[in-house]
Formats: sequence, structure tokens, C-alpha cells
Amino acid sequence: MSVEKTKRGRKKAERAKVLASGMAFQGAVFGVRTDRVVEPGGVEVTRDIVTHPGSVVVLPVFPNGDILLIRQYRHTIGNCLWELVAGRIEASESPAVAARRELLEETGYTARRFRKLLVAYPTPGFVSESMTIFVAEDLREGASRPEEDEKITARRFSRREILAWMRRGKLCDGKSIAGILYFWRFR
Repeated sequence: MSVEKTKRGRKKAERAKVLASGMAFQGAVFGVRTDRVVEPGGVEVTRDIVTHPGSVVVLPVFPNGDILLIRQYRHTIGNCLWELVAGRIEASESPAVAARRELLEETGYTARRFRKLLVAYPTPGFVSESMTIFVAEDLREGASRPEEDEKITARRFSRREILAWMRRGKLCDGKSIAGILYFWRFR
């Protein structure tokens, strides 16, 4: 990829030149946009992009190292998954505010300490969504407030249990695997 320098001398990646752009669909959760672009390498292409406002992922950690996971039905795969708390960032929210809201809604827990762990792009080839992953510590239990369509079970897991589930393919949610392994490796 070619780069250019900014006014302060830092390198800045070139961006595509947008020739045309139009929304093909706009739903409550995501949209679909078609862009005709000339990419930095000079290639002219049409790209269909799923637009998404971004989401948060919360990794709740107890003092002994246990991690809280939730289980919920995911229609796209026709099955329930164990995963970290996650949800869409609303228009008026910062990622930190969304993370606190999602933790409370889905588990009933609040946390005295939230720390941003990383930002990841789960499917950058055609989805604009970024996921901001937070670690939540110093947890306080309370009553969950799930949305009407959410049927969620929350459970604490030890490191040993999570690793065993990962090895057996029982924990197979990508954002959860990435967030947990990143936390264990770089915390």
C-alpha cells in the first residue's frame, strides 16, 4: 500500500477515491451500501459494504480469574452460543457507555473498572463494523435487564474450563475467543 506523509511527518495510508456511492438497504441494525471506487493501487472496483455503527464486547473478570460468559440463541447459525457480553453502540453513546449498558442489560452486573482492551474488525472485507473490547473488573451482581427478544443465561467459567471448551470447539464465537486470548496474553 502506498503512503503519504501528513503535515506532522507521520505516514498516512492512501484511501480509495469514491466515484459513486448509494444505499441499497437500510435496516434497524445495519445497512448495505454499494461504492464504485478507485483503490490506492489504481484498480477501479465496485464494493458492496454492510454498514454498521459499531459494537462493544465486554469481558467480565472476577478476582480469581473466572470469566463471565452468556448463552443465547443466534438465529443466523440456528443454535445457542456461549459468548462474551456484546451489543451495538447506539447513536448517542460512546463505546464505554454502551459497554456498561450491555453488561447490565445482559447479566445484571456492574463494574467499577472498565478498561479498553482492543479494537477489532471482525469482517473487514465487506462489513464496516468495529468491535471495541473492554475488560470489566470489580464486578457487582444485580438484576439483569435483557431486551424483550433476549433469553440469556450467564455463567462463570474458570480458565481451565474455557480452554477445554476452546479445544473441543464448544466455545466457537470469534469475538469471545479473540478477546479472551488477547486478555490472557497481553493483560
